[in-house]
Amino acid sequence: MSYLGLVGLFGLIGLTGLLNKVHPSQSGSSIRLLGLLGLLGLVGLYIPTLGACGAFGALGVWNHQNTSIARLSYFGCLGVIGVVQTISFYL
Repeated sequence: MSYLGLVGLFGLIGLTGLLNKVHPSQSGSSIRLLGLLGLLGLVGLYIPTLGACGAFGALGVWNHQNTSIARLSYFGCLGVIGVVQTISFYL
């Protein structure tokens, strides 16, 4: 279970959506705020199961104009691992 904290660091990819602005006419500009969930990945250094949920922050770049940045959003699916492990930890 020690690897779960590192999975959450993939959420920091979502911060690239905040740094690399898209054209204002493109839809989904508010979805970039999911990148802030990537900061939850830093919690994974202390609470691994909760930190893995921070991987959802990478989903904030799923419709980015730059396709190489948009492909990085697939790492956001790893957040499901964190949700499952968090539920099983508290049950």
